[in-house]
Amino acid sequence: MKDVIIIGKGPAGITASLYTVRAGLNTTVIGKDSGALSKASEIENYYGFETPISGGELISRGIAQAKNLGVNIIEDEVVGIGFEDMLTVKTANNVYKADSVIIATGSPRKAPEIEGLDKYNGKGISYCAVCDAFFYRGKDVAVLGCCDYALSEALELLPVVNSVTMITNGSKPIDNIPQEIKVIDTPIDRLLGDDLLTGVAFKDGTEISVAGLFVAVGVAGSSDLAKKLGVNTVGTKIAVDENMATNLPGLYAAGDCTGGMLQIAKAVYEGAKAGSEAIKYIRKKNGITHEV
Repeated sequence: MKDVIIIGKGPAGITASLYTVRAGLNTTVIGKDSGALSKASEIENYYGFETPISGGELISRGIAQAKNLGVNIIEDEVVGIGFEDMLTVKTANNVYKADSVIIATGSPRKAPEIEGLDKYNGKGISYCAVCDAFFYRGKDVAVLGCCDYALSEALELLPVVNSVTMITNGSKPIDNIPQEIKVIDTPIDRLLGDDLLTGVAFKDGTEISVAGLFVAVGVAGSSDLAKKLGVNTVGTKIAVDENMATNLPGLYAAGDCTGGMLQIAKAVYEGAKAGSEAIKYIRKKNGITHEV
């Protein structure tokens, strides 16, 4: 059991971990990569650096600092969040439980450019299997994606729907896809239907009929994870209050995933605030009332 799990190892997530671990909480950070910041060649507007620093170097220093303080950093892909007796974080390789979770996964990925994707949003297009599987019970559906997140969504759908097809849109699928899930790796040409989605047309001229298409490209974005728990979102951003708290007790969000300025300074502040509030939440839960 972990006191705090932080999803994302960028500035918001790592900053939050510095606060929680120094407060004596068992802290785990889970992340597969370091996001867009790792691609920045020179950063000149962040406090305390006389000369420019690369995004990759800034991230590596933060991670080293967290490790030195005792933060457990796990390289893995988070594919879902749930709630059983406590908050549960599911990765591609394991399941972890925590008293509090902080989502700090950065801004959402760009949606794939497919004709009809926007047209059928909410009319056959879904971004959350846990949320919408019920509406497709007994029907044929597809999942758009090629990797662990797409497989996790497909497995969520299997017990409810009639059939699941994983469409990789030209990308190579992962190896561990069960036989019950059909895989099509042909690139998509367009989506089919009138008022509702009825199928997918491929560039080789073939078509399949589906009542729903669940988009799970790349890794799970912040709003994808939040929606699985019924957390309030605004578009692709997670809705939080002034304490970085979501509408679910014990769940916080920080950084680019909350919207506003996409800047390191904002991410660091929100990470510090989320970490501090998670400390208060856990201490109160354990009957400890003194402030952070």
